[in-house]
Amino acid sequence: MKASATDAVRRVTVGEEGEGQRLDNYLVKTLKGVPKSHIYRIVRSGEVRVNRGRAAPDTRLTEGDELRIPPLRVARPEVASSRVARPVPDESLRILYEDEALLALDKPAGIAVHGGSGVSYGVIERLRRARPEARFLELVHRLDRETSGVLLVAKKRAALVSLHAQLRDGGVDKRYLVLVRGKWRDALRRVDLPLESRSVGGEKRVRVGPLGRHASTVFRLKERWPETDPPLSLLEAELETGRTHQIRVHLTHLGFPLAGDDKYGDFAWNKTLARQGLKRMFLHAAAVTFHHPIAGGPLRIEAALAPDLAQFLQRLPSHAERP
Repeated sequence: MKASATDAVRRVTVGEEGEGQRLDNYLVKTLKGVPKSHIYRIVRSGEVRVNRGRAAPDTRLTEGDELRIPPLRVARPEVASSRVARPVPDESLRILYEDEALLALDKPAGIAVHGGSGVSYGVIERLRRARPEARFLELVHRLDRETSGVLLVAKKRAALVSLHAQLRDGGVDKRYLVLVRGKWRDALRRVDLPLESRSVGGEKRVRVGPLGRHASTVFRLKERWPETDPPLSLLEAELETGRTHQIRVHLTHLGFPLAGDDKYGDFAWNKTLARQGLKRMFLHAAAVTFHHPIAGGPLRIEAALAPDLAQFLQRLPSHAERP
């Protein structure tokens, strides 16, 4: 790595993308190549000023704030690696909807939503790399790596704040399609079972427990195959709360494990399913409905069942029962 020095004091005016951000997070994104430890040092020493005054790392910024940034030495990669940094469109990220405030992606299974835990590039990093001109791109919510379907990304901070408020207040309707083992009998069933988290061997696990947080899921029967071995049921799951692994844990607790669930499901059955062509968890984010964060009207975004899941259903007997 080589280093380039910026000898002059910089004055930066915070734009819309910085509205509501912490000062330290804003500087990490703005000062590419500067170590976080150095950023915290220049903030705490008072070398960074906000509107000519000292500020703490957790100071919330407002559009129009003026930042004074001292001269810095910035690490940069060798020129020989410039070919790798060239932005390329990512065709694996299919866009379901887009306007000036947000976009919705049809996330494929097998891709994490963000980098980390051994993953260099998640969905959001791929999107930013494909759109280097974008000033603001942030995940509104998350999906597990093996879950496919609708994923929302905010293009404006105001949109992100609005959608997060809707998520907290129960204003976002999220529907998933799941395939379970067993003959599900109820056309509609509400499940209210508290979920508690614990660490097992350094891994987060969730279970139904009296000391857990309130969790509510509404299941609707779509189809069932009572004659298969074992019987199978296709359900729509509506999340009324958004707890970690909520759908999977609720279903396993009820005795209807999710097909392909390698954490809470039936492991022996999963091996059989893999031989039959189902190589991953049958969990698909099929639809999300919310109020548009800028226009205000209702907006529903849908993603067709992922091809691998649809093909598995097509191989099942044709005499399925519908409610």
